[in-house]
Amino acid sequence: MKRGKLALVVVIVALIAAFFAAGGHRYLTFENIKAQVATIQGYYLSHPWEIALAYFVAYVAVTGLSLPGALIMTLVGGAIFGLVWGTIIVSFASTIGATLAFLASRVILRGWVQDKFARYLQAINAGVEKEGAFYLFTMRLIPQIPFFAINLVMGITPIRTWTFYWVSQVGMLAGTIVYVNAGTQLVAIESPSGILSPGLIGAFLLLGIFPLIAKWIVNAFKARKMLAKWPKPKSFDRNLVVIGAGSAGLVASYIAAAVKAKVTLIEKHRMGGDCLNTGCVPSKALIKSARVLATLKRAKQFGLKSASAEFDFAGIMERVQRVIKTVEPHDSVERYIGLGVECIEGEARITSPYTVEVKSAAGARTLTTRAIVIAAGARPFVPPIPGIGDVDCLTSDTVWNLRELPKRLVVLGGGPIGCELTQCFARFGSQVTQVEMLPRILMREDPEISERVVRQFASEGINVLIDHKAKQVVVENGEKLMICEHRGKEVRVPFDALLCAVGRIANTQGYGLEELGIPVAKTRTVEVNEFMQTIYPNIYACGDVAGPYQFTHTAAHTAWYATVNALFGGLRKFRADFSVIPWATFTDPEVARVGLNETEAREKGIPYEVTTYGIEDLDRAIADEDAHGVVKILTVPGKDKILGVTIAGEHAGDLIIEFILAMRHGIGINKILGTIHIYPTLAEANKYAAGAWKRNHAPQKLLKWVERYHAWMRR
Repeated sequence: MKRGKLALVVVIVALIAAFFAAGGHRYLTFENIKAQVATIQGYYLSHPWEIALAYFVAYVAVTGLSLPGALIMTLVGGAIFGLVWGTIIVSFASTIGATLAFLASRVILRGWVQDKFARYLQAINAGVEKEGAFYLFTMRLIPQIPFFAINLVMGITPIRTWTFYWVSQVGMLAGTIVYVNAGTQLVAIESPSGILSPGLIGAFLLLGIFPLIAKWIVNAFKARKMLAKWPKPKSFDRNLVVIGAGSAGLVASYIAAAVKAKVTLIEKHRMGGDCLNTGCVPSKALIKSARVLATLKRAKQFGLKSASAEFDFAGIMERVQRVIKTVEPHDSVERYIGLGVECIEGEARITSPYTVEVKSAAGARTLTTRAIVIAAGARPFVPPIPGIGDVDCLTSDTVWNLRELPKRLVVLGGGPIGCELTQCFARFGSQVTQVEMLPRILMREDPEISERVVRQFASEGINVLIDHKAKQVVVENGEKLMICEHRGKEVRVPFDALLCAVGRIANTQGYGLEELGIPVAKTRTVEVNEFMQTIYPNIYACGDVAGPYQFTHTAAHTAWYATVNALFGGLRKFRADFSVIPWATFTDPEVARVGLNETEAREKGIPYEVTTYGIEDLDRAIADEDAHGVVKILTVPGKDKILGVTIAGEHAGDLIIEFILAMRHGIGINKILGTIHIYPTLAEANKYAAGAWKRNHAPQKLLKWVERYHAWMRR
């Protein structure tokens, strides 16, 4: 515990102890106050300002320290100052005291509680950040909820201090008036319990619940209003229609069929979507072939005199297609029909919240459905650079059609896709120039991680041009040129083929969103709430089309929430959880990450400690001639709670799994260190990184005493 926090705890404990030692709990009883009220009123008449100030300070102290007696003091305020001035004084004193208790809770308890129960508090934190004022106001209106408990609990949440103050001032006003008014009749009151009659308690309860009821009514009204202009069928042919058979759509259909819902899956192109046909599967097949070639070039490192391979690029690309064909049955129409999913090859258009029109080879027909899940995916984005349309620009969708290796290739973009394809084509023998307008490639990773990839690229002859903005593509004397701007100067890059890999854009047009008025967010994705729900309560979106991440595994993740909420939202809804999202870039060195990295932690002002372990020291990595890379862990200062991990090196995407599990289930570094890891494996890197953390946090003072103990034992 930090000194400042410890000092605050000591002061609060001392003040509370002093209160009870001085008999404050006996003075602030109803009987004692009632007996002394006439005397106090007399003092007030002769010393009004002094009594008012003393009362104000005492009230702030009682509420700020969460001591018993606030109710009695409120009655005293009414008895001494009357209804108007009593209400004013009590209102401000109680709010200031409540805010002090709130701040004390924030300083002393918030860090520990948030760390200990992070997984369970995530949804609460998100709700408070969005509608904290609303929930606080509701609780303040219900006298059955102890106000001191509200102060302490809200201090643990992320609600802003000013919001807490003004909402408390307004929310407690009704109760303050009731009790101050009762205080004006203190002599006639037999006990505090007589102040609130059953009717008044019921009225307060209804007043407190009313905002919640009102919110539910407003949401229901909005939903009803959104659906009102669309005729609702008397019955539905299906429980769910899913548009798009990529990763998200396949998972959504699978889940629906598994829970025995009647579901129809519509795909206008190819089952499996981008991941199977143009993304994850073909790129990893290409990376594997390129890596084999790169390994053969390192033959001498493995004790071989020489090794080489002859290959035909067309054969490499045919292997890629063969891999796709092998994986294809996993995502096939036949498999999903067998699972109970109706599969339609055709073009879908949402014509109402209850109907989807499908145009297929068999003609057009309209499907009625209780709910719709949009999983339309995304496509490569080609920026509007002058002349780029004149050179047959390749994308991650069309590059797989190549059968002849480009002699000179320009890759536009330094993100994961651009980096993976850059290294692949260089290893096959292309002269590759990578152009990135930002200060470095892989901008989402820490600078030293990006630098590791750049160094490897340079060793393989790749020309990486960072801070180069593509301005124009021209053809001069039959030669293709990309004209870039770098620090105010023009740079001309010749090429035979251009591959654009600057990102992907969600497919939000052509299937009815415009006609239904479903908005698109600033990120160009379909706008959804925390339940993956659009403005229509029965239309959901998931995967790349909804974001916020464009990975196959997050598409499947969001599909679960969209589908379960679409089918069972009337019973219970689930907020999408994005707290532990991992990803990997399959370059050499491979880069994998989960949670925060150092760059993000600094930008967000989150305190952290860094622990690193160099994989060049790992036995298995040395034996494999892959002794390069790093495990980088961010933890809460002084604690073993993991904030994020980045791994760069061989099989980083596999090694990171242990940390993903740890973060998802609240397992700390100490538990990883205490887990047996097989020797010799690359996974030992995780344990050694945990060991490095432990060494950095060794109890030095205790070890000195242990050293003395051992010295004494040797005598």
